[in-house]
Amino acid sequence: MTNPAAARRERGRLPPASTPGVRTVAAVDLGATSGRVMIGRIGPDRLELELVTRFPNGAVERADGWHWDIDALFGHVIDGLAEAVRRAPEIESIGIDSWAVDYGLLRDGVLLGEPFHYRDARTARGVEAVHDLIPFPELYARNGLQFLPFTTLYQFGADERLAETRTGTGPEADMVLLIPDLLAHRLTGAVFVERTNASTTGLLDVRTREWDEELARLLGIRLSVLPPLVDPGTVLGRLLPDLAERIGADLPVIAVGSHDTASAVVAAPLASPAAAYISCGTWGLVGVEIDAPMLTDPAREANMTHELGVDGRIRFLHNVTGLWLLSETVRAWEEDGGTIDLPALLADAAAITGPFPVFDASAPSLGAPGDMPARIAAVLRAQGAEPPVDRATFVRSIVESIAAAFAHTLATIESLTGRAIDTVHLVGGGALNALLCQATADRSGIPLLAGPVEATALGNVLVQARALDESDATLEDLRALVSATSAPVRFDPR
Repeated sequence: MTNPAAARRERGRLPPASTPGVRTVAAVDLGATSGRVMIGRIGPDRLELELVTRFPNGAVERADGWHWDIDALFGHVIDGLAEAVRRAPEIESIGIDSWAVDYGLLRDGVLLGEPFHYRDARTARGVEAVHDLIPFPELYARNGLQFLPFTTLYQFGADERLAETRTGTGPEADMVLLIPDLLAHRLTGAVFVERTNASTTGLLDVRTREWDEELARLLGIRLSVLPPLVDPGTVLGRLLPDLAERIGADLPVIAVGSHDTASAVVAAPLASPAAAYISCGTWGLVGVEIDAPMLTDPAREANMTHELGVDGRIRFLHNVTGLWLLSETVRAWEEDGGTIDLPALLADAAAITGPFPVFDASAPSLGAPGDMPARIAAVLRAQGAEPPVDRATFVRSIVESIAAAFAHTLATIESLTGRAIDTVHLVGGGALNALLCQATADRSGIPLLAGPVEATALGNVLVQARALDESDATLEDLRALVSATSAPVRFDPR
């Protein structure tokens, strides 16, 4: 297991707290639909977040497919950090987390176009290209990842800029950086990839936790484009002078669990190995922590994945489509005219006592942006069910379908690990959805504790504070502070 203090000391001692006993940091927390900059204050019996700014994020359609507007995103981050420093001049560091798998290609430090969005249709041909070279069972034995068509490895297989490397015409890119590492590079000039996010690429050896060089060669990926790996807590570098001036402070950027789920699980107050977590937002990541990979045929057939967590923990989980189904449905209804009052609609959905259909929340046709109500209706008709006519019943169908997928995954984890799960901690934005929380408890038969809602940002700031203190505090110590400062909402099975 990684020594949590070693990487923090590697790049030099950090200054003492500006306020005795209290650390103040800035967390950049980027999701697939929105981003935030938050101020975190951490001390004995103190763990507080202050929202500085929230800004939109999402797929933008260009001539060649779906992308991320990385320049706009970076502009929002800079503006948010400047406002955070204005409000709290005592801020001592910055940490960045984001969604996984997507990346930017650079040459001589310059980004070669906007990063592709993981929902872009190009990934389908990447799956075929990779599996022609190495079958999925062999891939699973190497990287331990569930099959998801947008995994970075498959995106590489579809990326024409990398394909040139295979044909010998000369590489167009000399560096690959995942989204949080790309933003850290723009802030500091440093070139690193943080390990928890690297574990989602398919190119990290699940046993050694290093780049799988043999696999990279097999797929025609030059090893030189893969940056050095660092652990959460490593100081990546300080703000470039022009950005320090714009932001108003000369600050270090510290690697956190840069995969947002890795940060969220830091703040999931798991009291024992019998506790499971659901990090629920756009996606619902349902899992437990384990010490060693479970690379069995049943685990592969159940599409379970192994992602690295902070301090070398393994997050044994399954990636379930989450509130994306609901948010895309609401977006489509609003485009048809009018504003949707989602809390009122969820209340109406919870009051329904009549029948409602349940569908496969992870159906492939539900993965891309578009007319989600029509797609869900098609999935229901394909399974012989009639789609609900009224919106409240339609929403109930969506929420219960997500809960059914969560419950199925929890049962699968119990079967594979031999653990009887006694508690489920649902963290993230989904913790605000009481209907989803109760439905998950009902369908799984397991008590559910909802919260903290801001688990990702809390995990981000906790890792920064630990690095600043050069502390050997364990994950259990960090979670104890979360438990002491936030009270979950309990949902018992009915």
